[in-house]
Amino acid sequence: MNQIVATLLIAGLLPIICAGIAKWRAADYNNHQPRAWLGLQEDWRARANAAQQNSFEAFPLFAAGTLLALVSGTDVTTIATTCWVFVIARILYVYCYVTDKATLRSIVWLVGLIAAVRLYLLAI
Repeated sequence: MNQIVATLLIAGLLPIICAGIAKWRAADYNNHQPRAWLGLQEDWRARANAAQQNSFEAFPLFAAGTLLALVSGTDVTTIATTCWVFVIARILYVYCYVTDKATLRSIVWLVGLIAAVRLYLLAI
């Protein structure tokens, strides 16, 4: 169970980590207008911000699927393994996004999606 909680925490913090990457060592960062500042960014900062947004979008599907799998009585080891696949895929997704590896990014995004959907299928 601790493994599952850890994956939920990591996935929940991933958008914040992406925001930190986008703002990393930015001399001109404007904390009074952070969204406007992020909207003006280009290259890796803009991609890190996009990864942040996508991470926020992916989390609810993952979290709900995890909880449904747990309450359904599915084997905890199976759930934990699937959760780790999701988290590793999402970390790789962020790396691929920031480093502009678009095709690989799409592949690992799909792996993460499949893992999240698998949690729902385990719950059925």
